[in-house]
Amino acid sequence: MEFGYSFINTVKKGGMNLDLRCERIQIKSGINLNLIKTDKFKSNLLSFYFLRPLTREEVTKNALLPLVLKRGTMELKTNLEIQKKLEENYGANLSVAINKRGEKHVLRFSVETINGEYINNKEYIYDVFNLLKSIIFNPLLEEGYFKKSYVEQEKENLKRKIESRINDKRSYAIDRCIEEMCKNERFGIYPLGSIEDLPKIDEEILYKHYKKVIETSPIEIFFVGNYDDDMVLYMKEMANIERGEIIDIPREQIISRVKTKNMVYEDLDVNQGKLVLGFRTGIPYEDRLYNGLLVGSDILGGGPNSKLFKTVREKESLAYYITSTVFKYKSILLVDGGIEFENFEKTIDIIKEQIEEIQKGNFSEDDIEISKESLKSSTRSIKDSIFLISEYFFSQILSNDKRTLDEVIADIDKVTKGEIVEAMSKLTIDTIYFMRNPKIMNNII
Repeated sequence: MEFGYSFINTVKKGGMNLDLRCERIQIKSGINLNLIKTDKFKSNLLSFYFLRPLTREEVTKNALLPLVLKRGTMELKTNLEIQKKLEENYGANLSVAINKRGEKHVLRFSVETINGEYINNKEYIYDVFNLLKSIIFNPLLEEGYFKKSYVEQEKENLKRKIESRINDKRSYAIDRCIEEMCKNERFGIYPLGSIEDLPKIDEEILYKHYKKVIETSPIEIFFVGNYDDDMVLYMKEMANIERGEIIDIPREQIISRVKTKNMVYEDLDVNQGKLVLGFRTGIPYEDRLYNGLLVGSDILGGGPNSKLFKTVREKESLAYYITSTVFKYKSILLVDGGIEFENFEKTIDIIKEQIEEIQKGNFSEDDIEISKESLKSSTRSIKDSIFLISEYFFSQILSNDKRTLDEVIADIDKVTKGEIVEAMSKLTIDTIYFMRNPKIMNNII
C-alpha cells in the first residue's frame, strides 16, 4: 500500500538528468519502506532507522543496544563470523550509529553493498539483507537474554566513548553549551547517555528494553541504489514483524524568549579558551523565516567571507576559528570560537556588535549572494553521497518537508534582505559557555 508522498530530485550523470525519487510504502503501522532508485553509485545502501523519544530514562540503554546487537546473531555468534560473512559478500560494510535529531533519539543500522550489476550477481544481496535482518531481529541470546559477556564488554566500550568526548574540546564545548542551555529540555540530553546509568543495566534489563524498541518504535527503512520488484518484496517481508502499540514522539519544544541568561565557566587544563554563545531564535524549520535565518547565520559566521571571520579573526586577531551554526530541529543558533583567555569579554562584545549590524541591515547584496551560494553548494553535495541521500530523505520525513532538493535550493534563492533582518532580529541570547584554564589566566592577570 503506498503511503504519504514521493520526492523527486535531479542527479546529473554523464550529461543526462536522472530523477532521484523517494517512494514511500507503508508496510504496516509504524513501519515504512523508503526507496530511492539511482545508478549513480557502485554500491547500494540499506538502512533501518528506529525512532525513540530522547529521555533520560532510556537514553543510555538506547545507546548500548546497537553495540550489543552487532556483536552476534543466533546464526553468527561472534563479530569475527559476521565480518567473514561481510567479506564473503564482496566486502559489504556494516555500520551502526546512535544520534539525536532534535528531541528524537535515532538508532541506525546500515549495510552498504556493491551494486549487483557490477559483479553480474544480483542474488548475493539477499544474503546481505538476511545478515542485517538477523543483527536487528535475531540477536544472540543465552538463557533468553543477551549474552552477558557481550553486554558487559559493550558497557565498558560505551563508558570509554562517553569519557573520551572531552578529548575533542571544540565539540565538547558545543555539547556542554547545549546541555546548560537546554538542561530542562530533552534536547539537553547527551545522545550516548551517562556513565552513571551503566551499572544499573544488565543483560535482562537491556533485552527487555530491546523488545520494547522493536515492538513500539516508529521504523523508517531506506534503500538507496538499484532495485527490482523482487527486492522490494523481500524488503517488505524483512520488516513484517509482530508489533505492539506504536509510540508517538512529540514535536520539539521551541522556546522564543529567555527569562534568565546563563553564564557558564568550565575550568580545564587547556591552552586555548573555547567560547560558545547560545541564542534562541523562536523560528521553527517550517516557518517562512527559517531560510532567512540560515542565510543570516551564514553571513554572520559561515565561512571566510562572514562578518565574524573578517572582524574577530582577521581584523582583531582574537580567534583561531569562529563559526555560526543553526540547529534545525530545536531552532537555536550557536556561535563558537577558539580564543585566548584574555580575549573573552572583547570577543563577546564584537559578536554582539556583528549580530546588531545584521539586524540593522548593514550587509551587502554580495554578502547575501555569497552566503546563498555556500548554502546551495552544501545542499547540492548531498547528491554525491549515498549516505547523505539516505540521511536527507530521512530528515525530510522527520520534518514533514515534501520539497525536493531543487526546491530547497530555489527557496534559498528567494530569501530577501528583509527576511534576513527579520529573522536575525529574533535572536535572544540564552547561554554563554566558556572553557578556561584558571592557572594560565592567573598568570596573565
